[in-house]
Amino acid sequence: MEEIIKILPNTFIPLFVAMNAFMLIPIFISMTKEMTKPKRQKVIRDSILTALIVSLTFTALGEAIFRILGITGDDFRIAGGLLLLVIAIMDLTRHAEERMKPDTKMGVVPIGVPLIVGPAVLTNILLLMDLYGLIPTLISLLVNLFIVWISLRNADSIIKVFGKGGIIGISKVMALLLAAIAVMMIRLGIENIIKRYAGA
Repeated sequence: MEEIIKILPNTFIPLFVAMNAFMLIPIFISMTKEMTKPKRQKVIRDSILTALIVSLTFTALGEAIFRILGITGDDFRIAGGLLLLVIAIMDLTRHAEERMKPDTKMGVVPIGVPLIVGPAVLTNILLLMDLYGLIPTLISLLVNLFIVWISLRNADSIIKVFGKGGIIGISKVMALLLAAIAVMMIRLGIENIIKRYAGA
């Protein structure tokens, strides 16, 4: 148990950065501003439930997909790092309102997937499981989903505290951190491949 507690920050922070609740809040408010409170709460429930189901399914099937396709952890680390880097660059260069438009099932798509759980989160889940194991990754996933749930329920209050500009600014910082994590993943993958072939 002590070992799990020690490595929790290593699994929590990448998922927190990848989910980027600060990016999600202004989009959520913009998409639901004309809804009644009960309808908005239903959208929140649908989005968190969808994100949980998708992420858990991916967690369960990820290793099987690796084996079927013959993919190593380092292959996925490099590919995932490149994908995260592209996502982070897009986050840094585009306005939040440009990302998605309202839809009738917005709790499922686009808020649940891909805004809460998208390629960045799914990539991180598999890589963190490979590095730190299932239990710490699942705990960090659930805690981060809880944070997103709290953030969406209190989105109006959070906007009032930080201001829309402040929220967008924090979102950009998160995207920059995501880019740094992506570079680290690519570097580790390349280093491991070089070590493996050098030792062969």
